[in-house]
Amino acid sequence: MDYSILVMLLKNLVILPFQEIKIELKDEISKKIIKVSSKKYNNRVLIVSPKNESLTPSIEDLPLVGVIAVIKSKIELSNGNLRLTLRGEKRVKILQYKAFNDDIINAYVGDIVIPKFEAQGEEVIKNKLRNILKEYIDLMPNISNSILKIVEDNDDLDFLTDAITTFLPLKPIQKLNYMQEVNSEKRALSLIKDIKLEIKHQELEEKIDNNIEVRLSKEQEEYYLKEKLKEIQNILGDYNETNDDIVEYYQKLQSLDLNKKTYNKLNDSIKKLQNTPSSSPEHAVLKSYIDWTINLPWNILSKENLNVKSVLTKLNKSHFGLNEVKNRIEDYINIKSLNPLISNPIICLVGPPGIGKTTITESIANALNREYYKISVGGLNDATELVGSRRTYLGSMPGKIIQAIKKCNTRNPVILIDEIDKMIRDYKGDPANTLLDILDSNQNKNFIDNYIEEPFDLSQVMFVLTANDVKDIPYALFDRLEIIELSSYNIFEKVDIVKKYILPKIYTEFNMKRKLIIKDETIMYIINNYTKEAGVRNLERIFKKLITKLITSTTHMTITEIDVKNYLKEGEKLENKEITSSGVVNLLAYTNTGGEVTRLECAFYNGDEKVILTGQLGEVLKESVSVALSFIKEKNYVSNTMFYNHTLHLHFLNSFIKKDGPSCGVGIVSAILSRLLDIKVSEDISFTGEISIKGDLIKIGALKEKLIAAYNVGIKKIYIPLDNEKDLKDIPKNVLDNLEIKAIKNYDTIFNDLFNKEKK
Repeated sequence: MDYSILVMLLKNLVILPFQEIKIELKDEISKKIIKVSSKKYNNRVLIVSPKNESLTPSIEDLPLVGVIAVIKSKIELSNGNLRLTLRGEKRVKILQYKAFNDDIINAYVGDIVIPKFEAQGEEVIKNKLRNILKEYIDLMPNISNSILKIVEDNDDLDFLTDAITTFLPLKPIQKLNYMQEVNSEKRALSLIKDIKLEIKHQELEEKIDNNIEVRLSKEQEEYYLKEKLKEIQNILGDYNETNDDIVEYYQKLQSLDLNKKTYNKLNDSIKKLQNTPSSSPEHAVLKSYIDWTINLPWNILSKENLNVKSVLTKLNKSHFGLNEVKNRIEDYINIKSLNPLISNPIICLVGPPGIGKTTITESIANALNREYYKISVGGLNDATELVGSRRTYLGSMPGKIIQAIKKCNTRNPVILIDEIDKMIRDYKGDPANTLLDILDSNQNKNFIDNYIEEPFDLSQVMFVLTANDVKDIPYALFDRLEIIELSSYNIFEKVDIVKKYILPKIYTEFNMKRKLIIKDETIMYIINNYTKEAGVRNLERIFKKLITKLITSTTHMTITEIDVKNYLKEGEKLENKEITSSGVVNLLAYTNTGGEVTRLECAFYNGDEKVILTGQLGEVLKESVSVALSFIKEKNYVSNTMFYNHTLHLHFLNSFIKKDGPSCGVGIVSAILSRLLDIKVSEDISFTGEISIKGDLIKIGALKEKLIAAYNVGIKKIYIPLDNEKDLKDIPKNVLDNLEIKAIKNYDTIFNDLFNKEKK
């Protein structure tokens, strides 16, 4: 059956039936072809590979055989490119090419009828093909034999020839010829011929290698003679200390299990150093390079602890909560025990500062018996800091990744990459894309640092990333990460952390023999009056300061609220201030430091008909104000004439913090109505949720963080969108028990609760 399909031209790249490839598209025409194919051609496109790669072919020059490929996946990268995964389905004959639209080519194609072959002859060819393939693989120790099972399990000659062609390291023009040959018997005979040729080449290579081994034995002899020469020079007083380093380098090189190319590169560098005068500037450059390269842990792996009970015991001892992280490590150990070759997870811990993202990573490394190293990429805008600078530059050195490997002296450390949401993309490059290549286990087996210039295997490294805000994680990375969001601690959790973790840690650090007596109420007093953080980092500082003052000025070991007031400056009490007038409401927000309760004040006075907004607002929040006003005016909660010749001023307190995001619409409406109707909203009430122009409450994020913040300052009643009701299962029980949560679908319900005078 004939049908039409869009054509994609691939130069220097051939796809065969049953083969899967990944490509990255830059030009707009190719992107448009993919877009149209996804919509109108069932995610299929005709791949055509012109033979003349140097010229832009005309339709008349295009071949008459192509491969239909299905688009299995597509990802839009941050640099504007489109990354595709294509899988070849079948060859088709091309009946006619014609222009489609905007330089896009369309083709009418038909199915190819595969000729029938004499059964006995075909069987002989298949057996010959399998045997010579096995002979080729036995001769090539570095090539996987996975293809053997594929060809043994399949008896279709058409499939066999395409699978083997995909497997063999053939030149693109050879693969193109195989793709355009529709007769599978001819393809098989050509493959037999090409494989035989490769076998002869390999035998010749082995002969050359044997000759090289003979030469190497002569080099060993030279080494012996050089040692004798060194002794003679020593006696004559003409000995150079550099010779000791050369001997040590050669000994170290012999002990390393390196691939041939890397071995030869290092061997040549040592020879060059040997022949370079120590007074030459190149001597120091060469020596630094050899020191870095030869001392990398090419063959060193730490023995990993895969005892689940032991690992979890250590993690629970060092950290309170963080159960999702601990569960993920437990899953990793269980799978690693079944399959030691499983890839390491790429975990990204997201949450406010001070909740333990960095320290839990260090504890994971300790529990797994791996080395640990931290790399901070906050503010990083130069990718060369990660992958090193080339030795052509003065002061060149390896990047942070190789530095971490060298410091840990093992190929399987735990490396923490901190603050990935604060990396900067500018004219110097995009560190996120570079980091993607470093993290991807499919690519980092042959990671090449610009300074080292030789492939180093990073596939055994466990990378853990951290970020404060999931929205700021670069898109190129986000798709590859296992995001684990960590929430703020509520006051009861902080009390437990103080008693079980902070105080014992301080006792050990201060070498205290006697323990403090401190009641839960006193700990709560400190938390409520001296901290506003999501985590416990500042809380630990406060207790250290308090205990230091206590043990140096008194003998009693009981901490009371009076001691706290005496030894610490008066803190800003963490409480909800009273609302004394209309037009003021509590809003719940989420910042990089966790949940926060902030005030919105509304003023309404004679003046021009305009709206004034203050408090460092982002564009999204400004739009929320516009939607809120339109909703109020359309709903006629108040007469629209009230707005004539009046100015409305909305001020978001805490103006030192930039505010943005779609979650304040309900609070904005409530503040405006409170002022216009002159009805005060209680300080015990707060709002979170965006509002539509028709009054529907729209779902928001970070509900847990916001409710914990509201609970911590004593708010009693909170209005949330109905769609967030299912998220309440994640809220700690002691927080829910002390809050009245009202899940609302439309703002009419809130209006009747707060402002409907008739119902009141």
